[in-house]
Amino acid sequence: MNDLLLSLRFTWRDGRAGELRLLIAALVVAVGAIASVGLFVDRMREALVLQARQLLGADLVVASDRELPAEWLARARQDGLRTAATVVFPSMVMAGALPQLASVKAVSAEYPLRGAVRVADAPGAADRQAEAAPARGEVWLDPQLVDALRLAVGDTVHLGESSFRLSRVITLEPDRGAGFVNFAPRAMIALDDLPATKLVQPASRVNWRLLLAGEPPAVAAFEQWVGERLARGQKIESLDNGRPELGATLERAEQFLSLVALLSALIAAVAIALAARRFAERHLDGAAVIRSIGVTHARLTRLLMLELAWIALAGALLGLLVGWAVHFGLVWAIQPLIGIALPLPGVAPVLQAGAAAIVLLLGFGAFPFVRLAGVPPLRVLRREVGAAPASAWGTVAVAVLAFALLLFWFAGDRRLAAISVGGFAAGALVFVGVSLAAVRLLDPLRHAGFVAGNPSLRLAFASWSRRRAMTVAQTSALAVGLMALLLLAVTRNDLIDGWRAASPPDAPNRFVINIQPDQREAVLAEFERAGIEPDLYPMIRGRLVTVNDRAVKPEDYEGDRAQRLVDREFNLSYAAERPGHNTLVEGRWFSGQPEVSVEQGIMSTLGLAMGDELGFDIAGETVRARVTSVRRVAWDSMKVNFFMILSPQALADQPQTLITAYHQPPGAGEQAVDRQLVARFPNLTVFDTGNIVRQVQAMIDQVVQAVQVLFVLTLAAGVVVLWGALASSRDERVREAALMRALGASRRQLAGAQLIELAMGGALAGLLAAAGSIAIGWVLADRVFRFVYEPQWLVLPGGAAAGMLLALVAGWLSLRPVLSAPPLATLREA
Repeated sequence: MNDLLLSLRFTWRDGRAGELRLLIAALVVAVGAIASVGLFVDRMREALVLQARQLLGADLVVASDRELPAEWLARARQDGLRTAATVVFPSMVMAGALPQLASVKAVSAEYPLRGAVRVADAPGAADRQAEAAPARGEVWLDPQLVDALRLAVGDTVHLGESSFRLSRVITLEPDRGAGFVNFAPRAMIALDDLPATKLVQPASRVNWRLLLAGEPPAVAAFEQWVGERLARGQKIESLDNGRPELGATLERAEQFLSLVALLSALIAAVAIALAARRFAERHLDGAAVIRSIGVTHARLTRLLMLELAWIALAGALLGLLVGWAVHFGLVWAIQPLIGIALPLPGVAPVLQAGAAAIVLLLGFGAFPFVRLAGVPPLRVLRREVGAAPASAWGTVAVAVLAFALLLFWFAGDRRLAAISVGGFAAGALVFVGVSLAAVRLLDPLRHAGFVAGNPSLRLAFASWSRRRAMTVAQTSALAVGLMALLLLAVTRNDLIDGWRAASPPDAPNRFVINIQPDQREAVLAEFERAGIEPDLYPMIRGRLVTVNDRAVKPEDYEGDRAQRLVDREFNLSYAAERPGHNTLVEGRWFSGQPEVSVEQGIMSTLGLAMGDELGFDIAGETVRARVTSVRRVAWDSMKVNFFMILSPQALADQPQTLITAYHQPPGAGEQAVDRQLVARFPNLTVFDTGNIVRQVQAMIDQVVQAVQVLFVLTLAAGVVVLWGALASSRDERVREAALMRALGASRRQLAGAQLIELAMGGALAGLLAAAGSIAIGWVLADRVFRFVYEPQWLVLPGGAAAGMLLALVAGWLSLRPVLSAPPLATLREA
């Protein structure tokens, strides 16, 4: 208790004397940055998840190929969940004598539970949010169905044995999936009208879906309960399996948001380590006096660590207040841009920021403080005696381990955290080595003629060589901080470019299937007249029947998805060249033998491995091919994609049709390409995927806005923290400047030397940071974010220039008092 009170008195004394100003400022800025980013990231992540749920129409969806048990609905209502039901199946819609294939969707009155259907009074008219689901006797149709059937609102439409009045035109359906049945034009009716149509028969291909929404704990509990009761043909839908074109975008967004929080913590560690070092250097004399009056090394260590804990507590509380206020400013600024409401944050970001304050200060401040406790009492008489070289390897190891665990907690992604921690650890070691080599290489230049003749240049080189340890530490620390900022900038640009490229404004919004091989040239000519150059892909229906000559049976697989995949036919294709929007992650492309390239998700689901021989039943004939590559498919590209692509040697002679996707601009009217194609080739089926494309692009726009704001926030926090880091050498510079002025150096010469020294250190740090950001960004792009990385080599000179500019600006702001201190007063203090 005595030590606790004494440490509190030490803290109060140092605070009143201004000794803690830089350390607490660095800690407050660090915790404030971590807290504000963490709180904002948490709200943004929850908003994106909520938005994603709107794209499912619910918080949880249970799908089945048969009617769901009534017990499930009763259990959901018992748990306090809101429910809705839909039934989807293909059927013909009639208007007069005109038939048209449609995807019929019967919905309950509560549909949808999340999001909203948007409707209009006519194709192309202004739309609005539907206030309720279709009423009994009404039907809502997609615009292409209205045009194809030549209808107007109020006309009669026939479905099965029932007639309906067209009352609305659908412009947006939130939970529309990307399956082929959903590509067909939609016809939406009330679920209560479905029995009278007599369209659902025992052999019909129907998808029943139960939509649920409510409090997260209740949803999670029901998901666990129903997951234990799923039978074959039943599944729980998520963004990954229900909306893969949106799941990839959301996953990348969450990874980037995690990277922002992780890099904020890393930048904070750099500043706090240097600020703690400055604090310890300024307290060497006081520690020597305390040791000379009989305080043991162990007790002084305990007192200093307790003082460090008080500083951590004060900095954490102030930082949390700052972070809370800043994050509300961010929310206020970003809310109009993203167009979605941000829910209140959870408690996890506050706990993370508080834990970060303790880990950062105790971890990175422990080493300087342990050395401070080891100062010999002899320093009271001999000022040149410094702190004893305390055995701090254990302290450093504990600090690094604790910080690594903290980063893993921030990242939430083990691969992301491992690459970041490993990359920055390796970068720090390389930076120290290169900085030390640069100082030694420049040391002989002090005596060169062009240096000796310029007093400012000579002083700058001498300062670099004389304060070798400080120069290496400051340059390396600045390089690590700059690398974090440059990595964020590089990753941000590549992510945004990747998202934009994956779903550009001209992304395909029409699919055409059933093109016969002898129609290929005529169809291409029709596209050419419209100025479109589509890629046509062969499509062959085949069932997977053997793996390495072992018969494939659904009961051999545990997962429902795996069972369904092997229980149905695949859409297979073949290609001599790899599709441009597919990326090889393992293996090689075809070499002229019967080979197959497998999508990585299906590879994992079916438990396949490189070198496996797969057998496909195609029209009664077994075709065998060996797995020679694994592909990553860009589902959000909206282009034609296949789970399995075989070599031409395996499939070219099999019965096939062709499929393509293209972009059709809106407002084409009667001259639209899809109408011309269907009129000339009645066997073709054209699917409109415009709604899905618009949903993908809307989510990407919201994610990009969030990424832009978070990048600016972290950049600002990094600049402020690095400014504090550069101030760590202020005391030593004040003493040196006073001595040099006493020996006759002018303020102009000292100012010039200071600027030259800062510029050299900043340029070297910026160059090292740029190289490190390219290396780590390359690995992150390939292993985490999964996009093609194209190194921007201009980052190297740009990083050097940015480092020089940052060092000059931050150095001028933090070191202005150096030249203003009276030489006599400074020398007396020394």
